[in-house]
Amino acid sequence: MPKYTSTDSFDHGAPSRIGVLLCNLGTPAGPTPRDLRRYLAEFLADPRLVELPRLLWMPILHGIILNTRPRRSARAYAKIWTVEGSPLLAISRRQAAGLAARLETTLPGRTALALGMRYGEPSIAAGLRELRAAGARRVLVLPLYPQYAAATSASIFDAASAELACWRWVPDFRFVSAYHAEPEYLDALAASVREHRAAHGTGEHLVMSFHGIPKAYFLAGDPYYCHCQETARLLAARLGLTDENYSVSFQSRFGPKEWLKPYTDARLGELAARGMRRVDVICPGFAADCLETLEEIAIQYGERFKAAGGEQLSYVPALNDRADHLSFLQALVLRQIRGWPEAEREFDAAAGSAAAARARALGAPR
Repeated sequence: MPKYTSTDSFDHGAPSRIGVLLCNLGTPAGPTPRDLRRYLAEFLADPRLVELPRLLWMPILHGIILNTRPRRSARAYAKIWTVEGSPLLAISRRQAAGLAARLETTLPGRTALALGMRYGEPSIAAGLRELRAAGARRVLVLPLYPQYAAATSASIFDAASAELACWRWVPDFRFVSAYHAEPEYLDALAASVREHRAAHGTGEHLVMSFHGIPKAYFLAGDPYYCHCQETARLLAARLGLTDENYSVSFQSRFGPKEWLKPYTDARLGELAARGMRRVDVICPGFAADCLETLEEIAIQYGERFKAAGGEQLSYVPALNDRADHLSFLQALVLRQIRGWPEAEREFDAAAGSAAAARARALGAPR
């Protein structure tokens, strides 16, 4: 018989709340080879990420990759580590705090928000348990991945489902799979580009760089490539860009197989070869700045662009905890929880007390 976990500090009279689990990829605990080895062992073992037979992949992972990659990755993380620690985790905490404050203003006392990372800490399991302890009987899981991919959004779903499968009382559950074409998200992206260019000047070309996935995943039916293209097209329209003013490319490829093209580093080399001296780069698929934006794009690709003959790569920061980004996330959450009693203006809080009285009459504790 499976053992199901009991509800923490259950109180029949406690008011029901809506839990919101804000999710992102995750981060190592520190910029050291040991921390990176632990993080990468979890990250690269995810079958959603590497779709190879486990008997083939795990010896490669533990016998080769985890003996070489952690040192290189640690050096990259050290370049962007801050006094707050990992940029991704620090920004995610600010996003969580800002969104929680907005939801509390809108639905006072009716929501609880927790942060959960797919890899590393705080984990998705820990975030869900935090919401359970806060009295959440309905849960919305919001991955901060605008464009759906099986390797990202679906992996979050897997982790949340695995945790909930062990619960005795499973909450009502909703999941946001993507928001790549939401108008408020696109408006915030466009505003960030305009503000950046107003402050730093306008480049000759805007590169919209998305994290790549293996081409085979796209051919198998993953909608990620199409979501990226739609985001780019709608963002370009808001900025009044023509086809000559912007391009879409893909970064962060890993391993020998073909990934989605064009590759961002190759695209930047082409632009430099065409005589462009300054380009702007935005990464619309990243809700928070992280290794892939701060080190790969701003530092590594910036250096490569100069080596190819360009003069400056100007990186447009992720939306992070901008006010318009948090306002969009608030609106998205409110739309997603519509119809749940706690989200309605007239919520009958007395119903909880009545239920508690009936439970105690039947001999329930507390």
